[in-house]
Amino acid sequence: MSTENGLVPKGQGWFVLNARETQWWQRDGRGVLCEFEGAGFEGAADFVQLGINLTLLGPGEPMAMYHRENDQEDFLVLAGEALLIVEGEERLLRRWDLVHCPAGTNPRDRRRRDAPALILCVGARDRSTGADWGAYTVDEAALRHGAGVERETTDAAEAYARFAKGRFTRYRDGWLRDERIRRAPSATGAGTEPHGTPER
Repeated sequence: MSTENGLVPKGQGWFVLNARETQWWQRDGRGVLCEFEGAGFEGAADFVQLGINLTLLGPGEPMAMYHRENDQEDFLVLAGEALLIVEGEERLLRRWDLVHCPAGTNPRDRRRRDAPALILCVGARDRSTGADWGAYTVDEAALRHGAGVERETTDAAEAYARFAKGRFTRYRDGWLRDERIRRAPSATGAGTEPHGTPER
């Protein structure tokens, strides 16, 4: 389905959707998010088993408030660097770092330095629904970096009260950069070009 902010998938069947052509969420102070689902539209696709999105964070922006979910979450840094706060520890993440969080882990990412960070986020949706989804928990490191709550809560509106409500927007040029893969390894160890194109 075409909307003023891009394409939105409908129904529960399979589809192919380019991130540059679908709607995004503009979340002031928390970057922009492409979730590939059709949030906000009746009959739009709803991923019932697995949530997946791309999050682009600007300098110092938290992806989310520090919390734990009762399902597994995983995060892959596609570009830039981010500061991971997990179980009270801080760790610098660089491109191609994967963070695996079993159910109940308290992870949060925050953008560092001058360039944006692009993160692929994947989370199961089996037990993270309803009143027992998880909680926004108190953590000193998260508070220090502006990604924490001062008292534990399960209420998202309370946890995100300092942020303006997100809104739909179109993809903007430059959010996703093209990077050509120069060589893919073959079974024999010799490099081959994608699609059989010789390197020039």
